[in-house]
Amino acid sequence: MIDISTENGLTSEAVVHSTTDSTDGQAEERGQWASKVEFLLAVAGNVVGLGNVWRFPYLCYKNGGGAFLVPYLVFVATCGVPLFLLETTMGQYTQEGGITCWRKLCPLAEGIGYGGQLILLYSCMTYLIILSWALLYLVFSFSSQLPWASCNNDWNTDFSIRSNTSEWANLNLTTSAATEFWERRVLSISGGIEEVGSIRWEILLCLIVVWIACYFCIWKGVKSTGKVVYFTATFPYAMLLILLIRGLSLPGASEGLLFYLLPDIINILMEVLLEQVWMEAGAQIFFSYSVGVGSLVVLGSYNTYNNNCYKDCLWLCLLNSCTSVVAGFAVFSVLGFMAHEQGVPIAEVAESGPGLAFIAYPQAVAMMPLPQLWAICFFIMLILLGLDTQFVAMEVVMTSIIDMFPSVMSVSYLLAFLKFLITGGMFVFQLFDYYACNGACILFLCVFESLAMGWIFGADKLFGIIKDMTGMRANKFFKICWLYLAPLVSLGTFICSLVEYQPLTFNRWYVYPAWAYTVGWVLALSSILLVPGFALYKLSTGTGTLSQVRQIGNHCDITQSMFYIFQNSHILFLLLLCTFLAFS
Repeated sequence: MIDISTENGLTSEAVVHSTTDSTDGQAEERGQWASKVEFLLAVAGNVVGLGNVWRFPYLCYKNGGGAFLVPYLVFVATCGVPLFLLETTMGQYTQEGGITCWRKLCPLAEGIGYGGQLILLYSCMTYLIILSWALLYLVFSFSSQLPWASCNNDWNTDFSIRSNTSEWANLNLTTSAATEFWERRVLSISGGIEEVGSIRWEILLCLIVVWIACYFCIWKGVKSTGKVVYFTATFPYAMLLILLIRGLSLPGASEGLLFYLLPDIINILMEVLLEQVWMEAGAQIFFSYSVGVGSLVVLGSYNTYNNNCYKDCLWLCLLNSCTSVVAGFAVFSVLGFMAHEQGVPIAEVAESGPGLAFIAYPQAVAMMPLPQLWAICFFIMLILLGLDTQFVAMEVVMTSIIDMFPSVMSVSYLLAFLKFLITGGMFVFQLFDYYACNGACILFLCVFESLAMGWIFGADKLFGIIKDMTGMRANKFFKICWLYLAPLVSLGTFICSLVEYQPLTFNRWYVYPAWAYTVGWVLALSSILLVPGFALYKLSTGTGTLSQVRQIGNHCDITQSMFYIFQNSHILFLLLLCTFLAFS
């Protein structure tokens, strides 16, 4: 057993012993991974998702190619890997989920767990809709002619133009067939969020299919999840390899790759100094590494106590970043081909997010020989990449909610998806994606996660726990990150994101009404305010004067945390500062 000396009256040897002594009983009740491979595949499937394919490559090209790697690697070293290790350690040590782990480590910070669960809940809603769209595209990919490759369909307008026309560069008032298929056939998009419209029954059917698939992935908990990931976490790499080889063999691929990674020496220093580049790099790391929301805590909690999570985390972080880079080669080789065929600059065809997955890439696939084959490969890869992330998030969120509200979960959560399936649902989707799942919300949680674990619980104790569990001493650089770099970098990026805030628009022309922006900010603040709100509630309900708290510092975890907060006033200052910034 680990022997950790009491420091600042926060953790005693008895607490550590009681936690480890109860590990075996908890493991039998909660279940564990059958092998280390299951854990590695589950985490890899969770962190390697859609953002690696449709966001990272776009950010690289947008921010100067190789210049973007500078802030990206800074965030990897100071925030990504340290927080990844921190959360996995928290789960493996406590054998608890994303909320209850805080009750053992730092009760004052339990609001971080609730905030992370709420963000995961919002993310589950948006992810399921994306998977439904991808499934619908996959069904259409089995057609004798891809519907987004022609302009003689009922949904096409007089301004529609095929992807492979040689006159593309000379037509300015036209719309691609792929764009019209996406907006007019799949979404049947309305004129704005005010126009609710009717339900898209095809998407609803796809949503039900995806929901059923997710259910059977998690219906037996970690036992079924551990078996499913053998396929869902590995097969996307096979599809990615096939698409990469095909993309590199296309004419114009080399121009796409140069555009993707070739640094512009003149702009490198300018790009690195821009706040926007650092904000986008930070958001990409926090989303891609799945930190701050509790997923890694839950996945780590199913490990055995002596699993070498230290080494696992380093390899998984390397896999995640390498996958992003390789996905960029697969995507931009195809975009280079499309630009070559149309005779336009690559900047005019490069897209991010749904625009890449459902417009740009399908448009490029339609120009290849055997387009159905490559479309099927691409959408199978997208579905499996998203499915892993989705069912892990569902398992984390649904377990927490069912424990608290078992009678309302099954109905209210399913009905919540209907707002995305109406013809105005794309506007609602963008609102959730831009505000509720915003990178600033996760940054806020990570600031206080690192403060709570590094300062209140104690970075030295974390080092001792890692040594006891793995038999390895963590690099001292992680201690510096937990104490200083991670909270400071996260806080700086969070403040910059608020300063540089721009109201959401859709397709660069639609401006949301004022009430929609209010709803968006309510969604964003719903997770952010749980952290200071829960902390202030704990402080206000604590009994005794400050001097009494000082005398009984080892008596209660809550009073211990309160006492340490007052001793280290800079933490309280940061708490109040971030709350003020969130409101302002």
